[in-house]
Amino acid sequence: MKQRTGSTQAPAIPALLKEREFNRFSAFIYDEVGIKMPPAKKTMLEARLQKRLKALGLATFEEYADYVFSSAGKADELIHLIDVVTTNKTDFFREPVHFDYLVKAAIPSLINDHEAGIRAPLRIWSAGCSTGEEPYTLAMVLAEFAAAHAGFRSSILASDISTQVLSTARSAIYAEDRVDTIPLQLKKKYLLKSRDRDKGLVRITPQLRSMVQFRRLNFMEEFGMREQMEIIFCRNVIIYFDKPTQEQLLNRFCRQLVPGGFLFLGHSETLNGLNVPLTQVASTVYRKE
Repeated sequence: MKQRTGSTQAPAIPALLKEREFNRFSAFIYDEVGIKMPPAKKTMLEARLQKRLKALGLATFEEYADYVFSSAGKADELIHLIDVVTTNKTDFFREPVHFDYLVKAAIPSLINDHEAGIRAPLRIWSAGCSTGEEPYTLAMVLAEFAAAHAGFRSSILASDISTQVLSTARSAIYAEDRVDTIPLQLKKKYLLKSRDRDKGLVRITPQLRSMVQFRRLNFMEEFGMREQMEIIFCRNVIIYFDKPTQEQLLNRFCRQLVPGGFLFLGHSETLNGLNVPLTQVASTVYRKE
């Protein structure tokens, strides 16, 4: 029926994610990135994918599924699908006891055993770095350690599967309320305030930005790294994987660590029931055997 002149068009009814399409997305997300998507996540996935339907001008999840699973969709849309299903909660100096252990125990031990940071730069990998708060926290801590220990050098690799969060991390620009957890003396030393004070933004100094190399990496694919790491931070990431995927991933991390290297996990993560060559040395801190 032709719409009458002067009438207002009814708002579009949001598309509904049917069980068939949810199961297709769930299986696909697990195969591609290893993330579990149980039925309890259906409402969350539906809400997040609504944005992609709108961006692409699609009316139904069936249309979106057909597109995502096409060769063109896998090339152009997969990266956006991953962006909307990954969780990127992070803070500066999150779980601060880890950074205390890093400078008081882990790094001194690695210097003593391997001359790590002296003979060659100490290599740290922030795996699942999100919007950059963790690697820049590491950069602050390492810069402070280097200032107190002549000749110490380090480098940080920061990776994430989401191009969206990596873009934020590379820009190194944050709202002022995001940096509240940084100690005052480090704020003064390593943050630059915006010239336009009304914007309420700060930026990480060039010194720290130069210490961090960002790259996109999918844990379900080959890491493609030639050099081993002395330390890996992978916190609050493996909780999104099932046990077999956790064990597989952690063993790959171990192959990337030097003998005696350290792995830091999140406060809610455990190695219970997993066959990995790691020994616990502190709360959620493990060392390669």
